[in-house]
Formats: sequence, C-alpha cells, structure tokens
Amino acid sequence: MTAPISLNAGGSLYDRIGPDALSALVTRFYSYVAQEPQLTPIFPDDLTVTAEKQLAFLTGFLGGPPLYHERYGHPRLRARHLPFEITPARARAWLACMNAALRDTPQIGSDDARELYAALSRVAVHMVNAEDHPAS
Repeated sequence: MTAPISLNAGGSLYDRIGPDALSALVTRFYSYVAQEPQLTPIFPDDLTVTAEKQLAFLTGFLGGPPLYHERYGHPRLRARHLPFEITPARARAWLACMNAALRDTPQIGSDDARELYAALSRVAVHMVNAEDHPAS
C-alpha cells in the first residue's frame, strides 16, 4: 500500500498538492481526529509525532520523497496498525475526518481531493482488523 498515486499530465498527486498544502491537510485532519470519540481511544493524547509520521507517509505515498521509508523503514501499514482495534466504524470515522480536512483545505483542488480521498478509502478498508461492537 505504499505505491505512489499514478501520474497524470500535472505530475504526481504530491506535485499537484505540494508540501505546504499537504502539511496543512495533516494538521487540520488531526485537529478533527482529536475531537472524534470513535478515534480518541486509539490515538495518543499528543498527536504531534503521529502527525509527523502521517505527513512523512503521505509525502511518499503521493509520489514525493520517501520520507517515511528514510526515517522509519517500510511502512508495513497493516502490521503497524494491528495493535489498535480498527473497526469498520472507526475506519468510517477516520475517513470522515479526512473528508472534512480535505474540504476545509482550500489549497487542495476538488479533483485532487477526490483522488486522494479515493486512495485513502482503499487504505482505510485495508486497516480494518476488528468487527464493530453491537450497540448496547
């Protein structure tokens, strides 16, 4: 799940979005994650390092420099997420936070936002490792 997004005439998705907009997206995204009751149980209180790792991962995933690989090794996304209970509901909550962050990051055009959201939707589904809990 670390292959860069395909190139088009405008270059990689990283080239089109740019590092500043990507950083703004990640910052905004984690501000939403910090307020999402489905997600706060599986994230640390201080999201600084988590956001840095996400930015490094997304940079390479979208076709930019392989920062995550250089700093932390192969992402092994599924393996790194196995210690956390990721249910379908949590995957949907994560995607809702990302969708809101994309919508609220005006530097990212709507076509690029849709492309990124589609790619991350596939990743989110791949991360699910537990069933939803029945409502009590």
